[in-house]
Amino acid sequence: MGMNPQLPRFPQKFAASKASRMNQSQSQRMHLLLEAPIPTLLWRLGAPNALATIILTSVTLADAWFVGRIGTVALASLAIVFPFQTLLQMMSGGAIGGGVTSALSRALGAGDSAHADAVAWHAILIACAMSVVFIICLGVLPEAIFAMLGGKGEVLAGAVAYARIAFGGATVIWLFYILSAILRGTGNTRTPARAIIVSSIAQIGLSGLLTLGYGPFPAFGVIGPAIAIVVCQGFAVLYLISFLLSESSGISIRPQPLSWRPFADIMQVGGIALLNSLMMAGTVIVVTGFIGHYGTAALAGYGLGGRLELMLVPIAFGIGAALTASVGANFGAGQYARARRIAWSGAGVASVITGAIGLAVWILPDLWLGRFTSDPEAYAYGALYLGIAAPLFGLFGAGQALYFASQGTGRLLFPVTVSVLRMSMIALVGWMAVSRSWEVSTLFVAAAVGLAIVGIGQASCLFTPAWRPDKYRTKNQLQPEN
Repeated sequence: MGMNPQLPRFPQKFAASKASRMNQSQSQRMHLLLEAPIPTLLWRLGAPNALATIILTSVTLADAWFVGRIGTVALASLAIVFPFQTLLQMMSGGAIGGGVTSALSRALGAGDSAHADAVAWHAILIACAMSVVFIICLGVLPEAIFAMLGGKGEVLAGAVAYARIAFGGATVIWLFYILSAILRGTGNTRTPARAIIVSSIAQIGLSGLLTLGYGPFPAFGVIGPAIAIVVCQGFAVLYLISFLLSESSGISIRPQPLSWRPFADIMQVGGIALLNSLMMAGTVIVVTGFIGHYGTAALAGYGLGGRLELMLVPIAFGIGAALTASVGANFGAGQYARARRIAWSGAGVASVITGAIGLAVWILPDLWLGRFTSDPEAYAYGALYLGIAAPLFGLFGAGQALYFASQGTGRLLFPVTVSVLRMSMIALVGWMAVSRSWEVSTLFVAAAVGLAIVGIGQASCLFTPAWRPDKYRTKNQLQPEN
């Protein structure tokens, strides 16, 4: 029985060819991150991501519009849930996702592709584990949490019904953002942008159909957007997995033995960034809880203004995610001065975009509020908040972009401290305002000051040793040894 000695060579040859194509694709991405002019880099990486996050942000606008057609009570239900929904997005996309992008880009910048593959697999394990926390706390047991924020009666019932579906499908949402973060870490922002854009457009359409009802689609009311999230992002996850398993992804997500090092590389950024996400969403949650004491109209009005403020974070993330990968790759390659130039440039772009939004709604609040409510009392509260806080949106947006850039350095203690300071100040003022029966405008002023703290504080991080290892190392080397 003869055997052709050539046959065993075909799989090996194919594997070598596949590996060669993957290496070539990854080499081109690293060239962009490490050598391309900064405007070109920001355009190539930032534009697809920014477009995707703008489309993703439009989903929250559409959901508020659809639910606003039901009435003020349903809008108040959405206001209670929204900070937690944003927290999930911040933790999966911005915190752990930022840690994944940072660890991957630093590994690839240093030329360690085997470690990059290990980071990708361990990132998926972390996503599945973290999603269980949301499923239990907010998918199964949300009543007590929402009641503490002032939810009562129909408002509480609507919030709980929404949460059981949206957070019951938390694994889908976590994988959606973590798989996108893996691809961004390789320098590929187009594929996750494509998944986000298509799934978001589909989600807007499905959300409208399921919320208000049309033709064969029943009107599910406030839970309509929750169903749409799980369905549309579920299909996006399948697309991202199929791409990551292809030869053009430049990374492997196949199972690997558990190892401490990939977990540590992700969590040294993602772990402390979780605290930042808690502070960001927690700030709005705290303010929402205090404003609940001023009535349903105040809660609904601030909910619209606070929703716009939180939407600035994903807009800044559109630029910031590109900064995380770019700064991470350049730190991995030891190009610290280039990393700082990239960060300042990205912050400038983010400031222009978010500042323009703030200026527009400050001058014409009806551009935002008039789309979501016809209740004059809720509108008045929303306009009051925007009149105080909106002029500082540009500073806040720049600060958020610089926070994401700091993730690329692998060191986040100072950036997270800024968020802790902001929340502590607002919590103190909020407690005093409620206990002493101050006007609700006092809370709005505190929230506006908090926006300034973020911008100024994150900018100051670029002058710390975490951002300047080249300069501080040089100084230390010049010190005479004892």
